Amino acid sequence: MNFDPQYEYRTGIGTDIHRLVPDRPLFLGGVLVPFELGLLAHSDGDVVIHAVIDSLLGATAMGDIGTIFPDNDPAYKNIDSKHLLSLIHEKIEEGKWQIINIDIVITAEQPKLGQYKGQMKRSIASLLGMDFANVNVKAKTNEGMGEIGRGEAISAMAIALLRKRIKRTL
Repeated sequence: MNFDPQYEYRTGIGTDIHRLVPDRPLFLGGVLVPFELGLLAHSDGDVVIHAVIDSLLGATAMGDIGTIFPDNDPAYKNIDSKHLLSLIHEKIEEGKWQIINIDIVITAEQPKLGQYKGQMKRSIASLLGMDFANVNVKAKTNEGMGEIGRGEAISAMAIALLRKRIKRTL
């Protein structure tokens, strides 16, 4: 990709991790993944979307997910993270930012996520009005190490590249 000097470019990084618990659905990247455990959180616990939100907020210097959607606010109890991402997307568009691409890494010992990566890409691309080819989802294990390796948690990391046309004055 060539960087056009008429634009300001910024990157942002987001991460999230939640514990796996019984009696919760497992949402990852806006997709319901069949599994006997789900992620414990104030919202639906979708670590993938939460990481994407924080990457977008970081790139635009608008704070972080916990400040904008506090976990002690009852309005966000069990909220669908796709809705939160849509709200952030509106703010990004209001600021005249364009999302160039998003790269995501999910770390989970179980369930195996290979068959769901395409659905997650489609979900995130659709929510952000992006081309499917500009969203990437990777799934890794923790090789049995730590809380993720023991099957106690799932984490996600995302990086986003955004651009905004620079205002020129004569």
